[in-house]
Amino acid sequence: MPQVEANGLKLHYEATGDPAAPPVLLIMGLGTQLTRWPDVFYGALTDAGYYVIRFDNRDIGLSTHLDQLGLPSLSRAVLRATFGLSVRAPYLLPDMAVDAVGLLDALGIASAHVVGVSMGGMIAQIMAARHAGRVRTLTSIMSSSGERSLPQPSWGLRMALIRRPNAKGGRDALIDQTVAILKRISSPGYPPDDAVLREQVATDIARAYHPVGVGRQLLAIIASGSRAPLLGEITAPTLILHGADDPLVPVGAAPDLHQRIRGSRLEILAGMGHDLPRKLCPTLTGHILDHIRLSEPARSGSAVS
Repeated sequence: MPQVEANGLKLHYEATGDPAAPPVLLIMGLGTQLTRWPDVFYGALTDAGYYVIRFDNRDIGLSTHLDQLGLPSLSRAVLRATFGLSVRAPYLLPDMAVDAVGLLDALGIASAHVVGVSMGGMIAQIMAARHAGRVRTLTSIMSSSGERSLPQPSWGLRMALIRRPNAKGGRDALIDQTVAILKRISSPGYPPDDAVLREQVATDIARAYHPVGVGRQLLAIIASGSRAPLLGEITAPTLILHGADDPLVPVGAAPDLHQRIRGSRLEILAGMGHDLPRKLCPTLTGHILDHIRLSEPARSGSAVS
């Protein structure tokens, strides 16, 4: 079970490819374990000659759970944020960016191509702004700047995320609730197979079920606020990928990011929601590989000196 000490935590990671190859760091989204990266996604990057690293963010999966920090009221946090009031949280997204940098340190990697999905895209943006030397290229997928003026998901969907599934009804009920939420945000052009999705959810629950950690991650997003002031500091070549039919992070977030990150490239994908459909992965990874190859001149060596 590969784990490293990073930023005072134990982070579980998995890697594929040659450790001497150029590294690609994949950062997952809210409450999502590294297992949710489709094998056809990270496999395509590995097959293209990259060393691909996936990991469980803090408070999720097999990485350190921070239950000693407690969990303030999520509904109160959402209400305060809606009216532009400050929100307190046990930790913030910049802390999670330091986790990712610490993982690179522990693996002896000076810099990596960084790909983040949803909350992972937010973390990746912060890495690129505050730890610029560690990010060779940035790919932000179905993410946003966090500006309050951007289109928001429906109140019903927001409330579903705040409530989150619970285990009171037993394992099958928990799986049913989780599948229902995932289907609400899935890609209408690439609808998931119910049986496959249910098996994925069951496998993830068996691996690690930690809803309180998901709540703290959500608080980190809410309390961290807008990243707009940081985005102008990003110098890494940046690719923005977003689904035209994303119900959780509406597509209006994509041109906003594109405008704020100088020189960024934007691709909006028809039929894509807030997930990584297997049938769409070749398109996604094709864009990412083109971005890396075109944006990053050849470098030699990846070890920290």
